[in-house]
Amino acid sequence: METTFLGMTLTELTGYLASAFVLISFLNRNIIRLRIINSIGCALFVAYGIMLAISWPIVITNACILLIHAYYLLLKKPVSA
Repeated sequence: METTFLGMTLTELTGYLASAFVLISFLNRNIIRLRIINSIGCALFVAYGIMLAISWPIVITNACILLIHAYYLLLKKPVSA
């Protein structure tokens, strides 16, 4: 039996945290901050997908989004105006 915190399993808590980070990320106007917060949400969704006995659609989609964010944050140089 899985332990609970506030009546939620660790898997459920991870899913809710992932959703919260993704939602909060879209409240940012700064694209870099948006990508960082959204990346945290995507990483949590990857963990959540694995915790669900490997839900491949969740894992693959969020891993791809995470790679796209990493590309823009780490490799792509910002264009000067």
